[in-house]
Amino acid sequence: MAEASWAELTQECLTNIFSRLTIEQRWRGPMLVCKLWLRAATDSSLFSHFDLQPRFDSTPTESPAWWSPQFETKIDSMLRSAVQWSLGSLSLIRIRHCSDSSLQLVAQGCPNLEVLSIKSCANVTDRSMAKIALGCQKLQEVDISYCHEISNVSLSLIGKHCPNIKTLKRNFFNTLDPSQQKGIVPDSYLNACPQDVDSEAVAIAKFMPNLEHLELCFSKVSAKALTLICKGCPNLKYLDLFGCVNLTSRDIVNATSSLENLEIRKPNFYIPRSVFHTERYGHWRLYDERFQTDIFRI
Repeated sequence: MAEASWAELTQECLTNIFSRLTIEQRWRGPMLVCKLWLRAATDSSLFSHFDLQPRFDSTPTESPAWWSPQFETKIDSMLRSAVQWSLGSLSLIRIRHCSDSSLQLVAQGCPNLEVLSIKSCANVTDRSMAKIALGCQKLQEVDISYCHEISNVSLSLIGKHCPNIKTLKRNFFNTLDPSQQKGIVPDSYLNACPQDVDSEAVAIAKFMPNLEHLELCFSKVSAKALTLICKGCPNLKYLDLFGCVNLTSRDIVNATSSLENLEIRKPNFYIPRSVFHTERYGHWRLYDERFQTDIFRI
């Protein structure tokens, strides 16, 4: 009996086989073999999700190369191709280091998008996010952590036009221990970190009433702004305030008192004393009192 040849497999069979591969495996393998395999590997059924997060998570630390224009160009190219091949079926996008140009194509070609995670995108601005808000109104989850060019304007528009938003992740870099990003994230970008976070809190409170999951790690949000969020988002079930140094335990209790069954990740964190000069940060005991914790005691 003659052995079956891969060349005799139909596109449907090949597509079924390729569906068992990761995006990276498909991109570096079947797409490079021949035209038949390329057609099968780019079938729209394989592009309902475009998730590069596992690839980024596979390395213990970020790479400085990820913050280069060349890397951004590669990510943009991959995202544009995924949008084109999906034929409008994309419902999940998880990437990093893309730019406005590729996100504008997402806004035009992904009306069924429900999850958008674009962490660490230095060149994503309110311009493309405004188009996302108008073109992707089925959004349920948005992660704009470490995106410094996105402001309260985008949050307001997303809240207005995407009523199904239930998860928002707006985390910031750990400015208390900058050594974590030193030599990786450009200093100019770190210094451009948004300061008017209370305006973002007002936008969240006013336009995202159905929010259930909110992350604000290392945000400088104030107690007053947190209270507004808790009043405006009565369905909150999870609130991450890790590293929010402007909040005390009392602030958090007062702000969240009306929310039942709320899981809170509090600001308690450990800052290695070796990271700081003792004479400059000799007030470390105040942190023990502020956060009601003994973690700073020796």
